Amino acid sequence: MIRPLAALLALTLPFSAAMAADAPQSAAATAEAARAALVAAQDQLTKAEGARDRVAALTATVKAYEQGLIALRDGLRRATIRQQAIEAQLAAQSDEVAQLLAVLETMGKTPEPVMLLHPSGALGTARSGMLLADVTPALQDKVATLRARLQEVADLRKVQDGAADTLRRGLADAQKARAELSAAISDRTDLPRRFAEDEVQTALLLASTDTLAAFASGLDGTLDGPETGTAPDATPAKGALPLPVAGQVLRGFNAADAAGIVRPGWVIATAPRALVTTPVAATVRFRGPLLDYGNVVILEPAPGVLFVLAGLGEVYGEAGQVLPAGSPVGLMGGATPDVDAILTETAAGAGQARTETLYLEVREGQGPVDPATWFAPD
Repeated sequence: MIRPLAALLALTLPFSAAMAADAPQSAAATAEAARAALVAAQDQLTKAEGARDRVAALTATVKAYEQGLIALRDGLRRATIRQQAIEAQLAAQSDEVAQLLAVLETMGKTPEPVMLLHPSGALGTARSGMLLADVTPALQDKVATLRARLQEVADLRKVQDGAADTLRRGLADAQKARAELSAAISDRTDLPRRFAEDEVQTALLLASTDTLAAFASGLDGTLDGPETGTAPDATPAKGALPLPVAGQVLRGFNAADAAGIVRPGWVIATAPRALVTTPVAATVRFRGPLLDYGNVVILEPAPGVLFVLAGLGEVYGEAGQVLPAGSPVGLMGGATPDVDAILTETAAGAGQARTETLYLEVREGQGPVDPATWFAPD
């Protein structure tokens, strides 16, 4: 009885402090919630096929897939980091854990009558019993903590093992939703038009200008006839618009890039094939390749105001169309990484790779202004 009790007393304090220093986290729950979001997106894709406004339904579906995949990757990253932390903690405490298990095994093999005896007689037996009564609850706490850590590791591994199938289905269905969205947009005939484009004048303008500013200032000359209808006016929403794509502002207004080039707009880092939408109702003034900006969409959300979105892989819409808020205007370029690449990234504790960049420029009158006057990114 003396040796097991002494060992328990020696183990209780350091083991308790070490194990209690790291409270359980919800990494597994986060990953599971992301998986549920992808399942919901799959149901949403099925329902979108019969929706009256398929473009709006598919746009919401693509965004749901994007958010679900981002959340799943983040959940897997958190799960990996959490698992590594627990395993490192257990490895650092391997001696204490081994001693704890050895003491428990010794106590389990010792006959109960023997454990109640003490060499110094009844008084020693009473004292040892009191010590054991004090130590037992703490010992139970340590065992429960150890069991919880081991169970959490098992849960995290289970989540990671099931992630491959979820990712594979999610990536495939997201690609299907994007393809159906592109088809639905090409078949769309219900959007109002403010003007018709003179394609010859647009081609001449493209050939005769070498700057974005010059091209933007010449857009009024590309109209085939007078404008009709009421132009959208997003002025009341000025300063509170969301970004047109899920991403992060990489470089701000008039910030120089690595080559020292300064542009009067924002560079937004985003994922490959991310959906780009108009943050507010706007008229399409131009869409197509422009100078060295790649595919460009120019929107007019208010009289005299232009939103220039450059660097897209695909562009939607036609000049003159009035788009409701949240309408898709294109997809970013690049290739979505496959399942193995994503799992390798998350296994290394890395998050989603934002390899594409969208350039956002806001022009009022004849000059650019800081996009922060219109947009409020999270």
